[in-house]
Amino acid sequence: MGELFPKIPLDRWIETIVDFLDEHLGIVFDLISTVIGGLVDVFTLVFSGAPSWLLILLLAVLAYRAGKWPMALFSLIGLIVIENLGYWAHAMDTLALVMTAGLISIVIGIPTGIWCARSDRARNVLTPILDFMQTMPAFVYLIPAIFFFGLGKVPGVIASVIFAMPPTIRLTNLGIRQVPGELVEAADAFGSTAWQKLIKVQMPLAKPTVMAGINQSIMLALSMVVIASMIGAKGLGADVYRAVTQIKIGAGFEAGLAIVIMAILLDRITQSMGKKKSA
Repeated sequence: MGELFPKIPLDRWIETIVDFLDEHLGIVFDLISTVIGGLVDVFTLVFSGAPSWLLILLLAVLAYRAGKWPMALFSLIGLIVIENLGYWAHAMDTLALVMTAGLISIVIGIPTGIWCARSDRARNVLTPILDFMQTMPAFVYLIPAIFFFGLGKVPGVIASVIFAMPPTIRLTNLGIRQVPGELVEAADAFGSTAWQKLIKVQMPLAKPTVMAGINQSIMLALSMVVIASMIGAKGLGADVYRAVTQIKIGAGFEAGLAIVIMAILLDRITQSMGKKKSA
């Protein structure tokens, strides 16, 4: 087959596009890097600046609202274990990266999902793009991120956003489309504008589904932040990566346990936000 049909130079085409973007949009990439880097620094300052005991208490209160006393007790014990093992500072770095990636995913994802819900053409165009974003191996996103933004936290956040954003878009679109047509027609009958119909009818009814998408995005961001440690992103992922490369089983287990505790906490808290708002 190779003799009959020459290889498509897809790799050279992609590299040409990347070179073109790097040459002509350097200022844009610098601006994006500055904004994202500043956002990560703000979250890091908040999480790392406060005393660990205060954050443990605050997170335990949030966990109590999410799952009452069992979840609050788990939160209290889990966070004290992270502090005791010496991973508190790195856990806060990871939390800052996840919050930044999650926030950007929400800011971009929800309006895009609303656009998809209102336009079948937009949904048909974006659906294969979202499929591509979710099925492409996560490691691949690190390559262009490094090329445009160098090593460190910024390319890690960008790669996390690309990987984590599709669920927010998909479930926002789904939630709005599942709103009963009779309610939308009633809003139209009362003379509601498109904005009033969206804010007062569609989004309140779609909140549980939208929050499920946000929950999935945050979980994917957490998994991607760990992978991003390979390109210099700080946090618990770097501890896991270091333990793997140095074959330190105990240290790898400790860092992995800290990630599991954070994942359970974030999952339960974001799940409860959707349930309470839907009640």
